[in-house]
This record gives sequence, structure tokens and C-alpha cells, in this order.
Amino acid sequence: MGCGFGYLAAKCLVQSEAKAAVANPLLPKPPHFAPRAKRVIFIFMQGGPSHVDTFDYKTRLAKDDGKLHEFDDARTLAKTRQITSHRVFKSPWSFRQYGQCGQHVSELFPHIAEHVDDLCFLKGMHTNGVAHGPSTLFLHTGSINLIRPSFGSWLLYGLGSENDNLPGFVSIQPSLGNGGPRNYSNAFLPAVYQGTPVGRAGLPATTAKIENLTNSMLSPTTQREHFELLRAMNAEQLRQRPGDQELEAVINSYELAWRMQQHAPEVLDLSNESAHVRQLYGIDEKGTDDFGRQCLMARRLAEAGVRYIQVTYGDNSNNPRWDQHSNLPMHATHAFNTDKPIAGLLADLKQRGLLEDTLVWWGGEFGRTPYAQSNGTGRDHNPDGFSVFLAGGGVKPGFSYGSTDEFGHHAIEDKVHMHDLHATILHLLGLDHERLTFRHAGRDFRLTDVHGRVVDGIFR
Repeated sequence: MGCGFGYLAAKCLVQSEAKAAVANPLLPKPPHFAPRAKRVIFIFMQGGPSHVDTFDYKTRLAKDDGKLHEFDDARTLAKTRQITSHRVFKSPWSFRQYGQCGQHVSELFPHIAEHVDDLCFLKGMHTNGVAHGPSTLFLHTGSINLIRPSFGSWLLYGLGSENDNLPGFVSIQPSLGNGGPRNYSNAFLPAVYQGTPVGRAGLPATTAKIENLTNSMLSPTTQREHFELLRAMNAEQLRQRPGDQELEAVINSYELAWRMQQHAPEVLDLSNESAHVRQLYGIDEKGTDDFGRQCLMARRLAEAGVRYIQVTYGDNSNNPRWDQHSNLPMHATHAFNTDKPIAGLLADLKQRGLLEDTLVWWGGEFGRTPYAQSNGTGRDHNPDGFSVFLAGGGVKPGFSYGSTDEFGHHAIEDKVHMHDLHATILHLLGLDHERLTFRHAGRDFRLTDVHGRVVDGIFR
């Protein structure tokens, strides 16, 4: 006990010493009201997985398979300005009901299916943008073309960080395309709220790391001396330039980088995990190893107090992973690669007691059409109706909210726009989306702009 109290006192002294150089804007801030969740893990399925082949079961597709039907979708209207007939395309995969809630899940996701009683499905989703770039930006920033802060940056701005020694917002293997760094950018928010990328899409997860965390050329004592000199120089610059946000952000980054050297390597090192946990995520197994490592890293970051973690299943090509315009059977490959890791993450969070205050969000930038594109073997983009699921963090488990029409084309009942989803997730974290604003260029901005409503029907 004596050692423990001594450590706490020393930690406070070190924190006070750091604050002497510059106030830390990442310190925890009070929420607007009592939160249901403390952090978010967003599992981004880049390219738009097909809801009618995964979680939104439609008998009408099988009944009318091969028949021509008129579909007034945004994608076709944007190209031809006409309502066009397309061939109805049934799902190549069978569905069955799982859990006490009886949720239909296709055979693509047998592992996630075992967790449906912990999941909350939103099946009446719709969004803006008919192409990957605009819709992906909209998903992350609430805008299809303007430079706006990403969701994680807004969250960090509103609540600060739970951990002094790690970034508050981490994006694991983000894609360079379809918005690229803008998807984890702070935009006009102070630079300190920018996300920290770990690795990048298209590279093996074994290479995902934060560069230059260790220095084998200098002893710890010498490094400490260098850091103290840098800290003194920074404090003098700040004294001469009070209120310089960019300088403050740089100084904070140096302070955080110093602390990260002592803590981040251990958090990002998966080698100490047990064989049981590695197996749970599908690590060291063909197909699932890569995404399994990303999901396990997300759990470790969440456990360490990182506020917002994004895990991207994507690449850097012009055709994102789930974008099957002409080869829908490729969905089976992507589902296999992600199914066990995601199920493992859900199980691991639950067994560690983390799912109660961690909100897991799964989804893509849009869905896909119920018809065969150009009468071929794939599906086109569909922003007018699709599904996402949430878990933990105060949402109803084993619950389904909203629906699309009988073909799965348009959201028609209890519709949830992407602005609404953003507002709802902020609410679960204790933030009022209308009060979370930042003054820029003469006006107040917010993530949901002038839109958004909280979908309280999904709260426990």
C-alpha cells in the first residue's frame, strides 16, 4: 500500500510538471448528461456490404428472382434521370433465425449469428451520397464534400481522453482512398484532436504500429535529458506566444509522445495474449489472422482507455473490399475474413465486462441494391436502405429497429439517417449533438450540421 500511494503521488507530480508547460486540452471533460457508454469501437466495412445478403432477410427476392421490376433508386436516377427496370436478384446464401430474439442471419456470418442476442440492428438506415468517396466522407464527418472534423475528433473535443499515455482517437489501418486522412482528421478543430493512424489498409496487420516509439541509440537517462531541454524551450516559446493553438498542439504531441514511449509498445504488443484469446479472434488462421489482429488490438486499446477506435476492413484500390458490382460471391471471402474476428471481439469484450460501457458499431457507408446491376452477377450501391448493428453501451440487446421495403430497397419504417445515427451515438456517450459545437469562420459548426435526431427507441 505504501508503494502504491507513493506511485500515485509521483504520478501527480509528473502530471503537474507536464501541465506547467501547457494546459492539456485532452484531459477528461464532463459530459452534458450521464453517459451510457465511455468509448466506441467502430468496425468499418469499407465498400458497402449487402444488407439483403447478410442481416435483412427478404422473401420477395427469392419469389421474384429473375423478374424485371422498376426501381427508383438514387444511383440510377443520378445517371439516367429515369426510373429503370432491373432484374430482381435473390441472395445466393440461405438465412435462418438465431438466438432468443429470432434474428435472421445469412450463412455468411455463422459466428456473429451466435451473438445476435447482444446486438441491436438498425435496418432502416439511409444516407447521403451515391459513390464511395462522398458516402464514406459523410459516414465519418457528416459532410459529403466539405472539410469537416471526423466523428472521433468531435468526440475527443467533447469528452477529452480517458488515458494520459495514449492517443484518445486511434484509426487502425485506415484506407488512403475515399477521403483518406480526412476520415480521421480534426479539420478546423484544434490539431490536438486529430486521430492517430496505426498502420494502413492494404498492408499486413503485423506491420501496424506507431513509428519511432523506441530509441535504441540513446539511454533512457539521455532521452530524459533531451526531453527536459525540449520541454523548457517549448515553455519559453509558449510564454512568448500565448494562445497559439498550433504551438500548443505541437507541445502536447511531444508530451504525449514521451508518455507513449513508456506505455504504447506494451498495449500494441499482441504476443503476450494467451493461445485461447488468439484462437478466439482467428489469429494464426488462414483468412482471419489479419483482421483478427486488428480486432484484438482494438480491444487492448479500449481496455487501456482509448476513447474512439476505428477498425477498417478495406484496401487502397479503386474497388473497396465489399464493392461487388459484378461478383457478389466475393462477399463470402470478406465475410469469412471478418466473421470470426468480430465475434471474438464481442465475446472478449463481454467476458471482460467491457461491453457494458463500450459501444461497438458495425457497418459500411451504404448498402446494395436488391437487383442485379446491368443484369450481371453483382449489386450496385444503395444509400436509400441498408443495415448496421450496435452492441453494448446502453443499446437494447437482441433488438431490431426499422425496416426496408419488401425488396430491401428503401428504408420505410423507423428510418434512421446517418445524421440520426451520429446524434444517437453521441447521446449514448453523454453528449447533446446540438450543444457540441465549435465556432469557425463566423458560425457554429457541429457534427450533425442542422440535422439529426436521437433514436431513443433503441436505448435500454
